[in-house]
Amino acid sequence: MKMLVDFVDLIGKNIEVEMSRDIFLRGTLLDSGLDIIVMYDEKDQHFLYIPLVHIQKLKETSKDNEGFTYHPPSERPIETELISFRKVLMIAKGLFVQVYVTGNKSIHGYLTSIMNDYFVFHSPVYKTMFIAMKHVKWLIPYPPNATPYSLNNENLPLKPISIPLARSFDEQLKKFENQLVIIDGGENPDQIGLLQKVRNNKVALITAEREMVYLNIEHIKTIQLP
Repeated sequence: MKMLVDFVDLIGKNIEVEMSRDIFLRGTLLDSGLDIIVMYDEKDQHFLYIPLVHIQKLKETSKDNEGFTYHPPSERPIETELISFRKVLMIAKGLFVQVYVTGNKSIHGYLTSIMNDYFVFHSPVYKTMFIAMKHVKWLIPYPPNATPYSLNNENLPLKPISIPLARSFDEQLKKFENQLVIIDGGENPDQIGLLQKVRNNKVALITAEREMVYLNIEHIKTIQLP
């Protein structure tokens, strides 16, 4: 049996990607790089850009569970000769995209700045967010003329943020000291509060109940100001 050092031999074939126990993605493999693959999902008509670090298992399939065969379009929303996760983010800057980070929800909006290990994301719903690159499970670019929620330009202003940007995610968190923040969408009450201090790879957060909570920066996926 031939040992594959990458997924090049599977390009053009139907694949199934296991991201976790309950998340499976199916489609046609279009491209493969050192740290990312590109897959087309015919059923939802999406191009998915998936960092390899989050793929638990990948295998070739003849068809998906509904007997679907895939015929991806010839044009892709992001084209680059040598594909990588950072190149995809750079090219996607200014495009309307869907980013899946955590939980059961995706974030829709625009990448506005790409830093060393995080990027700035403007969402019509969540406003300005700072997203750690290593936690992005996949990215879906939309067609050039598409806008989130079919908003027109008047209702979708891309307001530049006035906060100075740091080169790294942990340094950016330090800029939010003594401010109210929402971490990872605030799904847990312990993720909303006053960011008191960032030190030794930990965030000290004071919650609404005036409890001090310490969060590991390595597990912080997104942060935003209310």
